[in-house]
Amino acid sequence: MYRVLLVEDDSQIREVIGDYFGRREKITLDFAEDGNAGLSKILNESYDLIVLDIMMPGLDGFELCKIIRKRSDVPVVFLTGKVREEDVLYGYELGADDYIVKPFSLAILYSKLLALLERSAQDVVRHKILTSGQITLDPERFEVKVSDEVVDMPPKEYQILKYMMEHPGVAITRRLLLAVAWGGDDFISERVIDNRVKNLRKILRKEGSRIKTLIGVGYRFD
Repeated sequence: MYRVLLVEDDSQIREVIGDYFGRREKITLDFAEDGNAGLSKILNESYDLIVLDIMMPGLDGFELCKIIRKRSDVPVVFLTGKVREEDVLYGYELGADDYIVKPFSLAILYSKLLALLERSAQDVVRHKILTSGQITLDPERFEVKVSDEVVDMPPKEYQILKYMMEHPGVAITRRLLLAVAWGGDDFISERVIDNRVKNLRKILRKEGSRIKTLIGVGYRFD
């Protein structure tokens, strides 16, 4: 269940959106009636996405977005009647992820927010730092450390290691690793995988023993 904050000073809009979302299963809504209340919740709670009206008492949506972006990369969506091009562009410059103009379809609003939430969740997984024993792999930095020492690793070996670390204890075929590192190129022999894994073990030093050979199958990362 994703947790979303709606900061909107129009009580009728809050009620309508709340009622629609309340009949759906994947998003739970929290509400703030103005910018100041929104700021309090943002500073004290954790949300997967934040929806901001722009014209509100106290802090407006633009100011709130600035504050959010100084402390978080949580997705931000503006829900507003301001349709001037300069307002839209300014919102994107502040780091907004989308702009939904009133009046809007509740079904489209829900679908847009859910799509953003699911993409954001995938990005979190994709950028998650992987750790196993003395090996640390940072996808965002494209960096591998062994015993806290950065090691040089060719791109193919890196892709193989990343997939293995994402699937510990699972039998992984050579054909699957070929698809991971080469996109399943039919002109690349599966034996190339054996050479790359051999080099990977060498780079990982003692930690290379975590890569087990499964005769007639492929490999397993323990």
